[in-house]
Amino acid sequence: MAEENKLKIPPQYDLNAKWDACLDLGVRRFVYSSLAGAFTGLLLFRSPVTRWASVAFGAGVGIGSAYKECSLKFDGSSPKLTPKVSDAPVSKDEQD
Repeated sequence: MAEENKLKIPPQYDLNAKWDACLDLGVRRFVYSSLAGAFTGLLLFRSPVTRWASVAFGAGVGIGSAYKECSLKFDGSSPKLTPKVSDAPVSKDEQD
């Protein structure tokens, strides 16, 4: 009965669920992108250095895309790229 009286946290405010989803997403994208980079490196490059660079590039793409999606889940934890436009009216002196 005590469990029934417990307040349920709405999904948009449940930080534990957001962190779990972001960690899962980050690990999956890191692994899949690294594997794609390794496969591409095996197909395209002969030097071990360029193959490892291909793996590192894939890992970076995976981490970057996971970061972008997680920042959107947390509603703007990263800075926005669009400039803020003020709602103040423009005076006639500024227009000339």
